[in-house]
Amino acid sequence: MKSNKKLSKSLKIGFSSIVIPAAFVASVLVYLFVFGDSSNFVGGNHDNAALPGNFFGIIYKGGPIVPIIITLLLTVLSFAVERYLAISKAAGKGTIVDFMSDVNDLLKDAKIKEAKDSCNQQKGSVANVIYCGLEKYQEMEKETALPKDQKIVSIQKEIEEATSLELPALEQNLVILSTISSVATLMGLLGTVIGMIKAFSALANAGAPDSVQLAAGISEALINTAFGIGTSALSIVLYNFFTTKIDKITYSIDEAGFTIVNTFAAKNK
Repeated sequence: MKSNKKLSKSLKIGFSSIVIPAAFVASVLVYLFVFGDSSNFVGGNHDNAALPGNFFGIIYKGGPIVPIIITLLLTVLSFAVERYLAISKAAGKGTIVDFMSDVNDLLKDAKIKEAKDSCNQQKGSVANVIYCGLEKYQEMEKETALPKDQKIVSIQKEIEEATSLELPALEQNLVILSTISSVATLMGLLGTVIGMIKAFSALANAGAPDSVQLAAGISEALINTAFGIGTSALSIVLYNFFTTKIDKITYSIDEAGFTIVNTFAAKNK
């Protein structure tokens, strides 16, 4: 079981190390050859202004910060898919509520073997923890040398150890989503500041202020802010979505552990 956990962890670390560089390469290619395509600009030259209403051309004019924000966006989407699949797998088959109800009924009837079979069928993180707790439950029932309090402590310790193996796998990569939610906004603001500096510098060098040129420069600079805030908002929504799902699984694990311990205590007075 521990070797499987280590293998799973190494695969996730490998996924993390591959996704971000791959997202960066893809972002640069999209920026140069899709947004920077000559058909998006006046006169077929990306040094000129973007065609009126051409969104790709406008984004390209956001400057070199745009590929970085696109990288963040692709990273968010990639980890969102990975976390959704991982958490869905951890939830197991069927609903956790129904599974917990079945296990509770089986424990009340002292059907430990049937409860373990139910865990094998459910195949989720909650089921894994319950299965470990039930194995220790059976072991403690056969143990005659230990007092009741130590048996209960032993069951609780087994459940805690099983939980400590499951939770890190559920929370893997969420810190990246949390970090991007802040970094994306900052990168958008950085791109906007750089764009504003360039716009005002061009006006200063040109001599007489040109309101049209200034408005165009500001519009291009603000693309970074809009792109960055949009990426940040998506990251925050996904982070909260996944943490809510994990909290439900964690609550179910705690409830399962409490039920197992209480059932043992009630049947071994």
